[in-house]
This record gives sequence, structure tokens and C-alpha cells, in this order.
Amino acid sequence: MNRTGLIIALAVAAMTGTTFALYPDIDLRIARYFYEFADAGNNAFAWRIYPPLMLARDIGLWVGTVLVAPAVAALVIKLILPKRKLLVPGRAVVFLIATLALAPGLLVNVVLKDHWGRPRPIDVTQFAGPEHFVAWWDPRGDCPNNCSFVSGDVSGAFWTIAPAVLAPPQWRALSLGAALALGTAMAAMRVMAGGHFVSDVIFAGVFTFLIIWIVHGLIYRWPRTRRTDDDIERAIERIAMPGYEFIAGLFGGKRKPKA
Repeated sequence: MNRTGLIIALAVAAMTGTTFALYPDIDLRIARYFYEFADAGNNAFAWRIYPPLMLARDIGLWVGTVLVAPAVAALVIKLILPKRKLLVPGRAVVFLIATLALAPGLLVNVVLKDHWGRPRPIDVTQFAGPEHFVAWWDPRGDCPNNCSFVSGDVSGAFWTIAPAVLAPPQWRALSLGAALALGTAMAAMRVMAGGHFVSDVIFAGVFTFLIIWIVHGLIYRWPRTRRTDDDIERAIERIAMPGYEFIAGLFGGKRKPKA
């Protein structure tokens, strides 16, 4: 996670933001191509109900869950049994859970999707929907909640960059390539299904990467904030010990002698 990645992400954001702000019709033109795919039932955006594509999306969503599960399990066990050593390095636990909570969780699904009223392609009037199209930068669309900007599925797929950067050095390039491929594939599927515009999925990837880059710097790279795995483990122990001692006292205290 060096400055090169940051520069590339910011350049992509600047190019995407400028291009799709000056020429918002690009989003509509790309979406129209997939809108015109209709099935035997005359359903537009027919890729959204194409079983292989639906299965691929579901598999992609489960990848992030599988990758974060060891960190969550390690944290839960540590909170229940604080004297037991973490099964996953402490910094990895905090890094993986924090980035997942902040990027796909807080920023995308809480802050943006429910407060940035951009309608999805399938809902705009240009594609026989009831809502008016707005450019990516305009939050004043007709969508009331769970809106188009940005894609939660794509953010979750690109979040796999986080575990990829923790892979051993000899596997890191391959892991990052796989994470980028998963994010790109998920982005393509969501555009094909009429669930998001191209600008939505690009910004989902950029925002997710930027949060990962910042949190990685705070935990691993920047001297003023970085901590060791032991520091994290001791901090979790301090948090968990009062509850552990209270429960231990309830179940392990001496019984009063009978009268």
C-alpha cells in the first residue's frame, strides 16, 4: 500500500468525476446497451434475472464473508476468553474488521446509498422507470433509499484488497490481482443488471480503496499511529477482562457453607 496506489486511485477518481460530470449521458448510453437485452418474457435488463449471473453475484458476495470470518472469530474468542492468545495477528483483526465496517458498511450502505438520491438505471424514465436521471454528483434524485450511488456489492468485492495486502510477499501480487478481478467482475455484473451506472461502480472501488489505504497507514505504516500485534492484543484484553472476571466471579466464586 504505497503512494503509487494512492496516486492511481485519485487519478481514476478525478478522471471519472470530471468525465461523467461533463458528459453524464455516457452513463445512460452504456446502460441502454444492457437495457436492450430482453428475455422471452420481454423483461428489460434481462441479465439481472439470468441464473448464471445471479449465481456469480452470490458467490462474489460470499468471498468477502469467508475472508473476514477468521478475523471475526478470533476477536469473538478473544473477547470471551481474553487470556487466550489471538488466533489471528492483532493488527490483521483490527484492519480487516475496521475496513469492512467503514467502507462497504458505514460509507457506502449508511452514508451514501440512503442519502444520495441517485436512481438506479432500471428506475429512470429513460428506461421506462418512474424516476428522473441525475448525474453522479447530484444527490437530489428521486430515489428515497438504497439508491444507485455507490454500489454496495462492488464495494464489498473491492474490499478483498484488504486481505490481499496482508498476504505473504510471494503471494501478494497474485492476491491483489484476484481482488481487482473480483471487484471488476462484480462491477460489470451490476451494470449489466441495470443495478448501477458505470460511474457508481467506479467510485465504489475508488472509495473502498482509499479507506483501505488510510486504515492500513494508520495501523501498519505511519510511525505516530502504528501499533504492534501485541499492543492490539493487550488492548483487547483490557477491554474484555472486566466482563470475563465478572462472569468468572458469578460461576466460580466460593459457595457459602450451609447453616
